Amino acid sequence: MSFTIEHRDSKSEARTGRLATSHGVIETPVFMPVGTQGTVKCMSPDELQQLGAQVILGNTYHLMTRPGLDLIRKAGGLHRFMAWDGPVLTDSGGYQVFSLAKLRRISEAGVEFQSHVDGATLFLGPREAMATQAALGSDIAMVFDECPPWPCDREYACRSVDLSLQWAAICRAEGRPGQLLFGIVQGSVYPELRERCARELAAMDFDGYAVGGVSVGEPEAEMLAQVDMSLPHLPREKPRYVMGVGTLPQMLKMIARGVDMFDCVLPTREARHGKVFTKRGTYSIRAADCREDFGPLEQGCECYACRQFSRAYLRHLFWANEILGLRLLTWHNLHVYLSVMRNAREAIAAGGFEEFQREFVAHYKEGNEPNEND
Repeated sequence: MSFTIEHRDSKSEARTGRLATSHGVIETPVFMPVGTQGTVKCMSPDELQQLGAQVILGNTYHLMTRPGLDLIRKAGGLHRFMAWDGPVLTDSGGYQVFSLAKLRRISEAGVEFQSHVDGATLFLGPREAMATQAALGSDIAMVFDECPPWPCDREYACRSVDLSLQWAAICRAEGRPGQLLFGIVQGSVYPELRERCARELAAMDFDGYAVGGVSVGEPEAEMLAQVDMSLPHLPREKPRYVMGVGTLPQMLKMIARGVDMFDCVLPTREARHGKVFTKRGTYSIRAADCREDFGPLEQGCECYACRQFSRAYLRHLFWANEILGLRLLTWHNLHVYLSVMRNAREAIAAGGFEEFQREFVAHYKEGNEPNEND
């Protein structure tokens, strides 16, 4: 298993690469649809393959609480349980423990908490997170970390980095053959903490590195600044992953900084609320302007939803609370995200990424009226 850089952009840090895993090669930059509970909402594995999804994300915390590891282990692992034969990355559950769980008690061994599902007392630490991810059988595992809130003071962020580094070392020692393991850089908005965390993780020689603690409520400029604080201190020859990000322009800006991997719930979650993503921006399918609009969701789009159905029909499905509307809009939004990543790879390989990024960002607007996307 290895990461090979194929092309480098001459005017930025953008690059294309190939990450080999036990279930296939991932071409980067890559967007990973989020399948938190063993499914990408509204989509089947076959449909994801048709869309060109290369790798999907699952989550340790959610899967250990429901349906539980014993059942997944009996099923033969997460790949078999969810009928997905491509690569899977599992988040360690650190973020969910600190964002969802109740009555947390943090110690050097890990975190005791109450499940947000049924209130049961559970414990998750670095050893438990690694054992759980081994049982799930994911291709890429993440270290267990402490994700600080935004904003937080320097003292809290310093303790968070101390714990995250201590836990990362334990996770490194607990790693399983055949499963890639990524470290996670924390440090909030403090440059010296981000640098220290990145350098100490790099010394542990992980298979890849993630920038964590971003997209937790901070402004975009601060998010990008935290990425800029972290990346220069990480090995250039290893894959880099920014967790939980983001919009299409944000991802392109980060690709220009040398980021290779992304995940985000936006295209699927927002689809269920009627938000349409296009390469020119976003709009609501519920808008009155769509009522008699018999054009596709996005002119020129080749996804199944755009080839077969109109905005008027999709709007009708949403107002009628029909499940098909959720599925078709999810299909389209994921197609857009995955195709933009493919376009980025092609632009980097052709030596035109800077122009591609500049043009895309300049023309992308949140909340466009539908006819502005034509």
